[in-house]
Amino acid sequence: MKKMSIQAIRSQLDQDPPSDEMIRLMLQDARSGVRKLAETLLRKREKEYTLQQRLESMRMYEREAYARGYRLVAGIDEAGRGPLAGPVVAAAVILPEDAYIRGINDSKKLRPQERESLYSTICETAVSYGIGIVDASYIDTYNILQATYEAMRLAVENLSVKPDLLLNDAVTIPSVSMEQIAIIKGDACSQSIAAASILAKVTRDRLMIEYAKQYPEYGFDHHMGYGTAEHLEALQKYGPTPLHRRSFAPVKSILG
Repeated sequence: MKKMSIQAIRSQLDQDPPSDEMIRLMLQDARSGVRKLAETLLRKREKEYTLQQRLESMRMYEREAYARGYRLVAGIDEAGRGPLAGPVVAAAVILPEDAYIRGINDSKKLRPQERESLYSTICETAVSYGIGIVDASYIDTYNILQATYEAMRLAVENLSVKPDLLLNDAVTIPSVSMEQIAIIKGDACSQSIAAASILAKVTRDRLMIEYAKQYPEYGFDHHMGYGTAEHLEALQKYGPTPLHRRSFAPVKSILG
């Protein structure tokens, strides 16, 4: 090790993962550059270990289901319960039993670029996935909770195979025949639910970006229909569109 230049060490590390012995020798090296490189490698190892532990913990509910004999386990989640405009969107995702999707997390904790990348990975990896979309008119007629249930039912119906078990983010869906488990904060602790949260969020965001072209004065591509100051100002100035949820207080107050 002492005879190798720092550049030679870097080149070797680019070709092969460092062994524990190599890192130990690097930490004992008299050159500060080599020691710093070893410390960087240890931090990367720790970060990778933490990531793997989190991924493993996010498969706990799925592992338990497989141990009970279930084979097609679908994660269910939604996006868009809170906005003043646009649909509520739900997704159902069945992943293979051995799936480990690197970087997966609750969609709210991910940057848009990360969600887009994971969206593609999830679609490519999934045994099946389904999307359910329910518009503002349904929301105003039946309320947002019932609309959310309907979007979830549609997502399950749109799966190409029937799941044995549903893992839902915090809710039990009425009028669904298969067994369900409601998991509080499921999008943060179940890989399948996290996958569904990403598909639902990306699908809804893409819809709102398209609606922004139809109604450019509202800035839907900026706030996705949520009640930001920009959105409320446009709503006050131009009035509600057919996308707006007229039963929601800020929209309702403008209508009088």
